[in-house]
Amino acid sequence: MNDSVHIWRDQNGIPHVDAQNYDDLSYGMGVVHATDRGMQMLLMRILGQGRASELLDGGDETFAIDIFFRKANWFADTDSQFRLLSGPHKKRIESYCDGVNSVLSKKLPWELKLLGVRHEDWLPADCIMLIRMLGYLSLSESQDCVQRLIVEMVQKGVPGAQLEELFPGHLKGLDPELIKKLSLPSPVVPASVKWNLPLPRMMASNNWVISGKKTQSGAPILSNDPHLEINRLPSVWAEMVVKTDTVYMAGGTMPGIPGVLTGRTKELSWGVTYPFVDAIDSWVENCRDHCFYREDEDQWIPFTKRVEVIKRKKKKEETVTFYENPHGVLDGDPGTQGYYLSTRWAPNDSGAQAFTSLFNLWDTTTVEEAMDHLGQLETAWNWVIADAKGNIGYQMSGLAPIRREGISGLVPLPGWKKDNDWQGFHSYKDMPRVLNPEKGYFATANEDMGKYGNINPSNMPMGPYRANRINQLLAEKETITVEDCCKMHFDLFSLEAEAFMTVLGPLLPDTPQGAILKEWDLCYTKDSKGAFLFETLLKGLYMEVFGTLGLGENVIDYLAEETGVFIDFYENFNRILLSESSAWFGGRTREDIYQKVIQERLSISPQPWEETRQVVFSHMLFGGKLPRFLGFDQGPFSGIGSRATIHQGQIYKSGGRVTTFFPSYRIVSDMSQPHAISNLPGGPSDRRFSKWYVSDLANWEKGIYKKLSPDSDQPALPFK
Repeated sequence: MNDSVHIWRDQNGIPHVDAQNYDDLSYGMGVVHATDRGMQMLLMRILGQGRASELLDGGDETFAIDIFFRKANWFADTDSQFRLLSGPHKKRIESYCDGVNSVLSKKLPWELKLLGVRHEDWLPADCIMLIRMLGYLSLSESQDCVQRLIVEMVQKGVPGAQLEELFPGHLKGLDPELIKKLSLPSPVVPASVKWNLPLPRMMASNNWVISGKKTQSGAPILSNDPHLEINRLPSVWAEMVVKTDTVYMAGGTMPGIPGVLTGRTKELSWGVTYPFVDAIDSWVENCRDHCFYREDEDQWIPFTKRVEVIKRKKKKEETVTFYENPHGVLDGDPGTQGYYLSTRWAPNDSGAQAFTSLFNLWDTTTVEEAMDHLGQLETAWNWVIADAKGNIGYQMSGLAPIRREGISGLVPLPGWKKDNDWQGFHSYKDMPRVLNPEKGYFATANEDMGKYGNINPSNMPMGPYRANRINQLLAEKETITVEDCCKMHFDLFSLEAEAFMTVLGPLLPDTPQGAILKEWDLCYTKDSKGAFLFETLLKGLYMEVFGTLGLGENVIDYLAEETGVFIDFYENFNRILLSESSAWFGGRTREDIYQKVIQERLSISPQPWEETRQVVFSHMLFGGKLPRFLGFDQGPFSGIGSRATIHQGQIYKSGGRVTTFFPSYRIVSDMSQPHAISNLPGGPSDRRFSKWYVSDLANWEKGIYKKLSPDSDQPALPFK
């Protein structure tokens, strides 16, 4: 242990790192992550390297996961990214790794020892790989899923008019006949098995920032509640408070990455959501004899061949070959003549700028400076920011490709035409950004933010309901407090339901079920039978409109229950369902369709909403494999909320695994105070037999917040 670093816990078990300089502070962060979240870190690294078959389980499903990660190749060129960092920033990462290794070299988590995993030093390359994974998994990946879904819809023969209604203005360049020639070895339907292992899924979030002109304290208040997967233990986030004589930081960190991703310093606070920037494109490649065609050169060019050897526990190792060109990795074997997709994610070889931006925050004192730092991150995020001087702001980050005019990036284009290539990336200063908005507050909730920029880099944002509700509540109050923000975290009113009930209400029958819906307060509370009946009707509408005409009922049922398509991009479907007429209606009126669904579906016996939202928090390695009384798994707990409420509450399966999107962390900072308040669904430690394993879980469920303060008014507890 470094003698110049003092690590202790406060009364809530939150680790505090007291250090003399930034290098020692980084070392201490490494010690904390390795001690409290060593298993989580190492599993993430094993998965990212595509070594789960070698080190965890040699089964076929695990092998499929390894192929996914080897194909993504996030561990490639990490050394070159590390060399791009400044000397001081390199030293911070190296110090962090030294802290990690000082712990894990002496004591590996016993769960991994049981599996025969041995210590391998944590390296700067591992930090860079994890920060890439953080920006892609379930985030940019969701964009890729929609692009593949469009391809499958074209191949199923969905008419162009119906496609245009679902994706208005984004289908320029679509060549249905070419798309029908494509070979798709890995379709969206049925699902991949790649999520069967314990890897957290990331998705929707809320954040908002309020000027001191509208707060009781007279200083800005910033709130963030990322909606990630919560039904796994430990919690995705690891809280920490770190300080030197000149600076402190408090908030949520990700194990394996030095730095605070959502939180505050004395001078600055920041919160993050995802903006659905389209930074991933696919191209149709004309292939033969392991070559791809280029029209401008009228020649066939050999693919770059990448051979990966995957070791399998208790089985023979296997060799997998990937084919790459400037458009990314090919989904298929170009030795067989045909048309295949190649796919590229813009930040695939990123990392240096991300750490530069995050490290620069440690010394940043103004919103304007923070916007410049955060805007340059390679991966896509919505940042809201406040400073102690009274400023508030918003900045979108991410590498947004420059495409030829009129092309949105949602449709695979012919790869042999040079004008379909990316032409560089937009400046972060052209991305959506706002400094000190006149209304005195600013919120994001994964909706379309294009009006705040010179460009709109998002073509598939989420619906505006959560954002509109946040703005509605902020506008209603003349003076806002921290307590108001905490209350908003638990707001269960649905503007989506309000829009649908305007149409459904006059059509409801005089039955007990109809009466429940007529009297429903549009809130997704535990005891709400109205929420249950409304969701029953909404699913029926999806089946009737999109299943009967176009996709097939079995596909709609699968997309609703087994994927996040209707959770992430429901607004595209809602827009059609709420339209007075549509090509999807098959010549029927909207009211005829609604009436038919009401007659067929509303006779169901209503249940309280909570009975459909039971969630068990499962241990990331042993979940469901050990008796419940041992305490590795916790629950069940009753979920509240829906996809369109501020308190988001979503449950579905992905590759056979139950997935949830709920508040994974709640944090609020008033810049007039030196602390933040927070709660999270778990605790500081991933050690089952630590008192801090789920020490904050009950507070998270009940809405009780604790302080994240640079100083504790309670005696310091030993860090162990």
